Amino acid sequence: MKKVLIVGIVASGKTTLAKRLSQKMNVPWYELDGIVHLQTPAGRYKRTADEQVEVIREIDKSGAWIFEGTDRESYQCLFDMADTIIFLDTPLWKRKIRIFTRFLKQQLGIETCHYHSDLTMLKLMYKWTRDFESNRASFESKLQFYQHKVIRLYDNKDLSFVK
Repeated sequence: MKKVLIVGIVASGKTTLAKRLSQKMNVPWYELDGIVHLQTPAGRYKRTADEQVEVIREIDKSGAWIFEGTDRESYQCLFDMADTIIFLDTPLWKRKIRIFTRFLKQQLGIETCHYHSDLTMLKLMYKWTRDFESNRASFESKLQFYQHKVIRLYDNKDLSFVK
């Protein structure tokens, strides 16, 4: 395992898993949201799909990596580039609780985020979760194509697959 893509929907535990895996494997990890949305002194802007792929390819040149994020059309190249794809399939009830808990922590200043945490964003996170579940069959079909390198986890604490 040198090139790992961790995919999952909002609040599935991707970042937590990526951090833990990065420490265990001594491999750098990257949040795909940080590649999609570039933070500059002038503010945050969304890179084009081509710019995103360019950044990903530059990172790939350095060797081993871990990328984590939701499934976006703009970085499908990672499914081919990765030697391991981890689908973090956390139960829906747990993701819903995490979304709300994260929102509360952000509102109380306990947790920071790279986006504007408000009720609109909270609603969007629940919408994205519903959309994912409605289109799960399509995502599962895509995973079938890569089944030889997919690991499905239901808990972000499970590192039993790491040798």
